[in-house]
Amino acid sequence: MSNDTQAYVPCTLQTCLMSDAMIHYRPNVGANTFFLAVFAILLVAQIILSSRYKTWSYLVGMGGGLVLEITGYAGRLQLHADPFSFNNFVQYLVCLTIAPAFISAVIYLCFYRIINIYDSSLSRIKPKAFAVIFITSDILCLVLQAAGGAITATTGGTSQQAKSMQDTGVNIMIAGLALQVVSLLVFLGCALDYTWRVSRNGLFPTSPAMQGKRWKWFLISLLVATIAIFIRSVFRVAELRDGFQSKLAGNEVAFMILEGAMILITTMCLTVFHPGYCLGVSWKA
Repeated sequence: MSNDTQAYVPCTLQTCLMSDAMIHYRPNVGANTFFLAVFAILLVAQIILSSRYKTWSYLVGMGGGLVLEITGYAGRLQLHADPFSFNNFVQYLVCLTIAPAFISAVIYLCFYRIINIYDSSLSRIKPKAFAVIFITSDILCLVLQAAGGAITATTGGTSQQAKSMQDTGVNIMIAGLALQVVSLLVFLGCALDYTWRVSRNGLFPTSPAMQGKRWKWFLISLLVATIAIFIRSVFRVAELRDGFQSKLAGNEVAFMILEGAMILITTMCLTVFHPGYCLGVSWKA
């Protein structure tokens, strides 16, 4: 991360330039309200679906991620009114950075169950070991991102020492994001390898409920969700790597497409094709 990151100074729109703010634009009200509203709707849908199908572990990940998304976009809306607020900036930065770690955990849980539904012997990694490895990695990503966010959040001011601490916090967040990228890439490799081995052996789920379109769309949606969250994580590493004053960090259109839209696609896939609806009792197996 560059050393020219600017810390919060007590400015207003009347007394300071946007170049003095943590991000060099006022977040668009319409776009950010849209994402906040849709994530709120998806959260309600997740609660209803998980209550119906008793998929509580799924709700923990999805619910946690969606609550953080909502909180993050609320912070961006507050930044529109006061783009110089350090607290609002940290609210947006930390919440939207760590939220996908919760969401990726449910993707790992889903694939763990898929392995058991087909044939666990075809997986190069035992299902339980698979779940432990990737969820542990996800927790480590979350800890790094949260720790970096905590350092950034508690280091206000304009002194050189404060700027150095903020840089340290963001660099720790970048490390967490980079680990998330690597974990997702390895996961995709494992998933594709398992898919190829299942296809080569001509295996199909024994349950009639898992031989129709609902099951196929569930598998497709899981792949799309994984790719979308991977794209988002790569973007956030690139965005934070060059500092808050970089051209990429100041591009709201890029943020809305590669952050907002990617997470929206992910959460839509994981809600519309909810495992309780697609897997039924197999989720509890």
